[in-house]
Amino acid sequence: MHHYLSFVWDPSSGIDLGFYVIRYYSLMFVIAFTLGWFIMKRIFENENESQEKLDSLFIYMVVATLIGARLGHVIFYQSELITQDPLSVFLPIRTVPEFEFTGFQGLASHGAAIVIIIAMFIYSKKVLKKPVLWILDRVVITVAAGAIFVRIGNFINSEIIGKATNSDFGVIFKQLGEDFPRHPAQLYESAGYVFVFLILWYFYWKTDKRKHLGFLFGMFLILLWTVRFFVEFVKEAQVGERADWVLNTGQLLSIPFIIIGIFMVLRSSKKQYTPS
Repeated sequence: MHHYLSFVWDPSSGIDLGFYVIRYYSLMFVIAFTLGWFIMKRIFENENESQEKLDSLFIYMVVATLIGARLGHVIFYQSELITQDPLSVFLPIRTVPEFEFTGFQGLASHGAAIVIIIAMFIYSKKVLKKPVLWILDRVVITVAAGAIFVRIGNFINSEIIGKATNSDFGVIFKQLGEDFPRHPAQLYESAGYVFVFLILWYFYWKTDKRKHLGFLFGMFLILLWTVRFFVEFVKEAQVGERADWVLNTGQLLSIPFIIIGIFMVLRSSKKQYTPS
C-alpha cells in the first residue's frame, strides 16, 4: 500500500567511527546531561552558589536518573526480570535465553522522577544545606530540557511508538518492518516538553516565583505529567501492559504526580524562601 503523505523513518543505529559506534540514544542522553549542566551553572551563578556544589549535583543527577529510570521500567513494566534475569536489571546484557550485549534498554521516566526526588533530598541535606524544595524548584528546569532530547532518542530508536494513524499521515518505522504510518508519539511528547521548559524558564527568570518554595517544582509536575498523560492516548501499549485498559500504566502513574503538583503550587504561596 502507498502512503504518499507519510514519512519513512529508517535511520542507522549510530555514528560508526570504525572502532566504535556512537549510539544516537546514548548521544541524546549526553546532550541532555550537558545542557542540564550549563543551565544549572547559570542558575547557580545567579544564586551565588559554588562550582563544587554544582559538580556534586551533576553526579547525583546522573546516577539518580539512570538508576531510577531503569528500576522504574523493571518494576512497572518488566518485573519478571527480577527473578528470571536479575543481571539484566542493571547491566547492559541479557542472559536469557542466551547471553547478549543489549546496551541499556528500558528506561521509565516515572522511576527516574521518584529517585531524583530522593537524591535531591539527600543532596540538599549533605551538600547544599538548603530546603529540598529550593533545589527541586531549580533542577526541574534542567529535567524538562533533558526530557526533550530523551524522547528524540526514542524516536531515533523507533521505540515507545505511537498507534497506527489509519490514514496517509504519520511516520512509517522501517526498522520495525512495517509499511503503515504511526503517530510519532515521541515527537509529540518532545514538543510538549519544549513548552514545559520555556514556561519554567520564564517563571524562574522573569518573575519572583523562584522565591516561593515548591512553585516551580509543582508547575513541573503538573505540566510535564499532563503532557505525558495526553500523549499516552496515541501510544502503543508497552511491555506487560494490557491494550484494553481505559488508561494505561503511564497515565495511571501520571495522575498522582499531577495531584502532588497542584498541592505544591497551592502550598507554595505560604512558603517563601529567604536566605539566612
